[in-house]
Amino acid sequence: MDQKRALVTGITGQDGSYLLELLLSQGYEVHGIIRRSSVFTTDRIDHLYEDPHEVGRKVILHYGDLTDSAVLRRVIDRAQPHEVYNLGAQSHVKVSFEEPEYTADVVAMGALRMLQAVLDYREKSGQDVRVYQAGSSEMFGSSPPPQGADTPFHPRSPYGVSKVAAHWYGVNAREAYGLFLCNGILFNHESPRRGETFVTRKITRAVGRIVEGLQTKLFLGNLEAKRDWGFAGDYVKAMQLMLQQDEPGDYVVATGTCHSVRDFVEEAFGCVDLEWEKYVEVDPGYFRPSEVHVLQGDTTLCWERLGWKAEVDFPNLVRMMVDYDVTLARQEGIMRTAGHHMAVRGAASI
Repeated sequence: MDQKRALVTGITGQDGSYLLELLLSQGYEVHGIIRRSSVFTTDRIDHLYEDPHEVGRKVILHYGDLTDSAVLRRVIDRAQPHEVYNLGAQSHVKVSFEEPEYTADVVAMGALRMLQAVLDYREKSGQDVRVYQAGSSEMFGSSPPPQGADTPFHPRSPYGVSKVAAHWYGVNAREAYGLFLCNGILFNHESPRRGETFVTRKITRAVGRIVEGLQTKLFLGNLEAKRDWGFAGDYVKAMQLMLQQDEPGDYVVATGTCHSVRDFVEEAFGCVDLEWEKYVEVDPGYFRPSEVHVLQGDTTLCWERLGWKAEVDFPNLVRMMVDYDVTLARQEGIMRTAGHHMAVRGAASI
């Protein structure tokens, strides 16, 4: 039997990096799609990098983009995957209001392009392919909590709308063509690898920099928004489990509890014994044109069918992120000091 091969879009992102670690630990050969850039974007997976000249390597990266259907087809032909995990997206909700057309092209149309490429490959090769499509709790928007697999969608952002479209493209491919496709509707999941423009990482990054004297203020938007926050490393396990089932389905992945942004701020600053009110200011510029007030997942189906539940709770998640960012800020402080001394020495030698 062939070794299992997986293709992952968004492999350099937070979820992609944790999923890559998981798949490698289970013996997969993993192919990833990365976008060409003038700067390196692979820092989250650099510890897993394998030289292209090595024989038998398990990590193979391909240049590509969800906006280019021809490249997607070519990559799938090369990778010959048994499983495809479509994690790639323009995933910042606030940015989606400013770039709605681009968001729709990558998130909604990108998912459709990937599905068409998989279906074409399946028809040509005769090989069965299982697909995971990454959904988002933003699809529920203003639907009242708790939100489960049967909760109606009411998205409140271009990002949420685009994810709903991707979801239904997947359902249609499953029903029309018998594709084994699972939609994973993941609620907010964080980690030290979260991008620094997302509110949780913005908070913990600021905490670390304030502790080290590198920052004095943290500007945030709606402190009363409530979210169901879990650990990304837990959530990728649910993704992989979905594609191991006998039948495809759609699942909500969450902790089942929710906390406000204010709660997250209090917890984060409490980790370093600081009074958050002295450092945090609300900036209306960070409010969304249409707010999502409460997201809280109903994980019953995930537990009953997959045997999955979140392992890292809210306080430990926040502590994990704060500890990482305090260390990062300490390193930043050392670098700044070294840079300053080097500048002085350089000036003195002229």
